[in-house]
Amino acid sequence: MQSEKKRLARERLTMTRMIGIYCSAHHDSSGDILCAACREFLNYAEVRLQKCLYGEDKPTCVNCPVHCYKPARKAQAREIMRYAGPRMLLRHPLLAIAHQLDGFRKARHPREFTREQRLHSRKE
Repeated sequence: MQSEKKRLARERLTMTRMIGIYCSAHHDSSGDILCAACREFLNYAEVRLQKCLYGEDKPTCVNCPVHCYKPARKAQAREIMRYAGPRMLLRHPLLAIAHQLDGFRKARHPREFTREQRLHSRKE
């Protein structure tokens, strides 16, 4: 269970690094400081991650049967990941490899869960 919490923390870190790579290349930002638009997107992504129906068993977003991002935000995430994804392998290789391995995680649709399983995943 501790490794699961570490996995979500790693997913947050991966998203932060990807947005940082994208922001430094496309906006007037430098280093770890994000522009206002990228900071807003990161906050949105973190809220969506916290409210995920899967809880600790969350798959990567591309493999998830439930898309919780609004269409405009989903397009923004796709653009960020298309740019930053290949660059992650050079800048943050461990995060990139771990993210690829997480992509093999299979996800059941939330309707397949029992009520107790849904409540348990939200408590954690």
